[in-house]
Amino acid sequence: MSKENTYFATVTRGLETIAAEELKKLGAKNIEIKFTGIQFQGDKKLLYKANLWTRIIFRILQPIAEIKSFNQKELYYNVQKINWEEYLTPNNTIAVNCTGKNPNLNHTHFTALEIKNAIIDKQRKETGERSNIDTNNPDILINAHIEKNRCILSLDSSGNSLHKRGYRPAMGLAPLKETLAAALLEIAEWQPNIPFLDPLCGSGILPIEATLKSLNIAPGLYREKFGFQSWKDFNFSLWNQLIKEAKENQKTEIQAPIFGSDSDSEIIKQAKTNARFCGIENQIQLTIKQLETIEAPTESGIIICNPPYGKRIGKTEELGALYKMLGDVFKQRFKGWTAYILTGNKQLGKQVGLRTSRKIPIYNGTLPCTLLKYELY
Repeated sequence: MSKENTYFATVTRGLETIAAEELKKLGAKNIEIKFTGIQFQGDKKLLYKANLWTRIIFRILQPIAEIKSFNQKELYYNVQKINWEEYLTPNNTIAVNCTGKNPNLNHTHFTALEIKNAIIDKQRKETGERSNIDTNNPDILINAHIEKNRCILSLDSSGNSLHKRGYRPAMGLAPLKETLAAALLEIAEWQPNIPFLDPLCGSGILPIEATLKSLNIAPGLYREKFGFQSWKDFNFSLWNQLIKEAKENQKTEIQAPIFGSDSDSEIIKQAKTNARFCGIENQIQLTIKQLETIEAPTESGIIICNPPYGKRIGKTEELGALYKMLGDVFKQRFKGWTAYILTGNKQLGKQVGLRTSRKIPIYNGTLPCTLLKYELY
């Protein structure tokens, strides 16, 4: 029986509940929902599996110590009391990320620096050697979270954020994060037996995430490495077994068609590059189409789209016409479908001119948005 640990998964604000549901399906126990995170318990196998399979979570942290950190001096002293040899050697490169603050430790960069100094000073004193710092691709990524006069120190098992699946060399102008795209599919209750369409697909993230889910492809398979692979207790054979199982459980064909279209030929080229990178270019239909010419490809299905909303690309006045056209096209040609529009602009949302059946608050990064749901009869 392998040892149970407590872990903490970080997630976009507002997606805590569906991320907790995802962890539960993967076998997590004693799940507690926190603000922008989920605390849960499980063994090493679950940790590896959650990193490999999660579609919605950013990072999975393994807390190793909680120390008093009233000020810089106390933080340094207490970081040095931790037995770092248990987790790293001077041959490992390290980096420290910090979140949170208190009145004396109110600059995350300096707090991270203080923790790093405490660790390498201790290494030098004990071994005469020290870890090098690598902020881009460290062997061991340490996460520190300051809350009041306490600091929780964790090892980051993910390394790079899990939204960086590794399949996306080509980016659109204001791309959705893969984790948010996967969450939108969950919120819309899209299932692999339902046709899917994104008529403004950009670099293809929504249709690609739908295809990965439909084919039961673990999103972590495209990544080069995870943080836990550099840990002292990394279990190589357990990890290989999980990779093997993931590959064996993939499906060879999607159950219902998945469509993505965009009016820009260069952007569709990017989407096709991304799909090719996943090996799913033959499963997904990505085409160049003007919005006004789009017809419903099947009798029913789900549309999800993320039109520009003036915060990043496009001017608000010009965008009003785009939103009105979306409403017209949906109403005239998509009877029997359910449509969702993600927008960060309430005024533009009103231009759609259709009655919403739901308005779901969602954050796109730090931007408060609304997912508007339309039942098209």
